[in-house]
Amino acid sequence: MENTQSNIKGTKLKLDFKDSKYATGKRKKSIAKVWLKKGTGKIYVNGKLYDKYFSSDNHKMQITRPFEIIKQATAYDVRCSVRGGGPTGQAGAMVHGISKALVLFDENLKTTLKTEKLTTRDSRAVERKKPGRKKARRSFQFSKR
Repeated sequence: MENTQSNIKGTKLKLDFKDSKYATGKRKKSIAKVWLKKGTGKIYVNGKLYDKYFSSDNHKMQITRPFEIIKQATAYDVRCSVRGGGPTGQAGAMVHGISKALVLFDENLKTTLKTEKLTTRDSRAVERKKPGRKKARRSFQFSKR
């Protein structure tokens, strides 16, 4: 049974995620801790519904993508704690964590999620700035005179 309180200022949202599967997803500087259980399709991010947490439609679509691929959009409830990075990195970390948790629930989903490259961590990160350069690769403007 789910114990929820209204998310009014000052009250904390309580979610019951006993007998759930846990996975960690990462992307850029973001880390997402994801708890997944059988349910009605609600997705909570840091105590808020994902519709309220992410403003971009692209991020919202990206988060629900693993469920659409396995054709079970309303079969699971998700509770996620995301830290670090920006919205794009956080959405990517959530997708990675959700996919890993789905594989823990059902091993048969691994092939379908792997073909879509959702179980693999996207290791691309921002390149560091080098000395003597303006950015990572951009040099200062050259002038002969």
